[in-house]
Amino acid sequence: MKSISQYIPESKNTHLEHIEDSVWNEGSAGVETALAFLESVSDMLNGNAKSKVNVTVKWDGAPAIFAGIHPETRKFFVGTKSIFNLNPKINYTNADIDKNHGDAPGLVPKLKASLKYLGKLGIRGILQGDIMFTKGDTSKETIDGVKYITFQPNTITYAVPADSELASEITNAKIGVVWHTNYTGKTIKDLKAAFNPQVSKLARTRDVWFSDADFKDTSGTATFTKSETKDIQGMIDGVRKTASKHSKFIDELQGKSAIISELKIFGNSLIRQGAGGTESVEGFITHLNSKMQKAKDSVKTDAAKKRKESQFKELVTYLSNNSTKLDSLFAMRESLVSIKIMMINKLKAVKGIGTFIKTDSGFKVTAPEGFVAVDRLTNKALKLVDRLEFSMQNFTATKNWDK
Repeated sequence: MKSISQYIPESKNTHLEHIEDSVWNEGSAGVETALAFLESVSDMLNGNAKSKVNVTVKWDGAPAIFAGIHPETRKFFVGTKSIFNLNPKINYTNADIDKNHGDAPGLVPKLKASLKYLGKLGIRGILQGDIMFTKGDTSKETIDGVKYITFQPNTITYAVPADSELASEITNAKIGVVWHTNYTGKTIKDLKAAFNPQVSKLARTRDVWFSDADFKDTSGTATFTKSETKDIQGMIDGVRKTASKHSKFIDELQGKSAIISELKIFGNSLIRQGAGGTESVEGFITHLNSKMQKAKDSVKTDAAKKRKESQFKELVTYLSNNSTKLDSLFAMRESLVSIKIMMINKLKAVKGIGTFIKTDSGFKVTAPEGFVAVDRLTNKALKLVDRLEFSMQNFTATKNWDK
C-alpha cells in the first residue's frame, strides 16, 4: 500500500471534501488518496496501533470560529473563515465585529462572546473550531423520560444527561467550542493547517467549555471482524482495479472543468432529493439538458440561444461517447460510499454525547454529523459523512451566521 503522503498537499481547513469526491477533485491520484485513507481507517478499526490516520468526530457546530494571536500584530483576535478573504476580516474589538459582520445579526453576538471569553484560554498561535453554544442557547428537555441539557448549533441537537458533571460545566459556561485545527505561520496569508490541536494545554476557565474532536472508543466496540475486514478489502481492491482500467479517462476529465463542476452539482441535487447513489450517465445528461434549457431561456437573441445550446451539446456529445466509462466511475464512487458507510456505522456505535434531530413531534435519534480521517504525517483530511442521512438535512438547514 502506498503512503498517503505521496498524494497530499498542505492547505487551509476552510472546507473539507467528501472522500468520494476525490475522484472528481484529483483524478486517478484522488482515487488512490481515497483508497489510502480508507485502508488506513480500516487498519485503525482492526486495532492496528500503527494506522497512518487519526479519526476525529465531525461536530455539527456553527459558526466556525478562529481565535488566537495574530502573527503580525501579536494581538488577540477572533474571526470566521473570512480571515482568509482578499481583504481579511480580523476582529480585535466589538467595534471591529460590528463593522465587519453587521450584515449578519445572528453572527455578531457569537463573535462578541468569543472575543470576550476565548482570550482567557491562553491560546498560542491560532485555533479553529466550531461554536456549539453561547449563553442562552442551552435548554432543558425530557427525551424518552430522561432529562437532558440540550443545545442545537446547526442541524443536530446535542443532549447531555442533566445530572452529569458535563451538564454542569455546559450550564455554567458562557460559550462552548470544539477545537479541531491549529495554524502556524508568519502571516495570515501563509498559515498552514494542522489537525488535532493539543487543547489539553489550554488554560481552564468555567466561562468556556471546550473539547477536541478526537474519536474516543473507550469501550472497544468500534472494531471490525475478520469477515468485515475481508469484505472491505475486497471492495477496495475492486475500486483500485476499476480506477486502473479507466485511469486515462479519469485524468482526462480533470481538463474539463465544466463537466467536473456539473458532476458535483448533479450529485448534490440527487442528495437533496434523497436519491443519492443513483448517479448515471442518462440522469446526468437529463440534468445537463435541463440546465441548457434554463441557459437558453436566460438570453434573448437567437444567436445567444444557439451559443448556449452549442456549449451544452458539446458536453453531451462527449459524455455520450464515453458513457460506459463514466457509468463505471459512478459505480466506483458508489463503492467508495459503501465502504465509507460501513466505517461510519462502526464508528458511530460508540456512544458519546447524545445526538438528535428535532422534529415537529419531538426528537428523533440520529448519528453524529460524521467523522474526519486525518493523515498523521501530512495533516490532509477527508470527510466520512453519510450524505443521505446528514447532508440532505444540512442542505435545507437555516443558518443566519454564514457570512
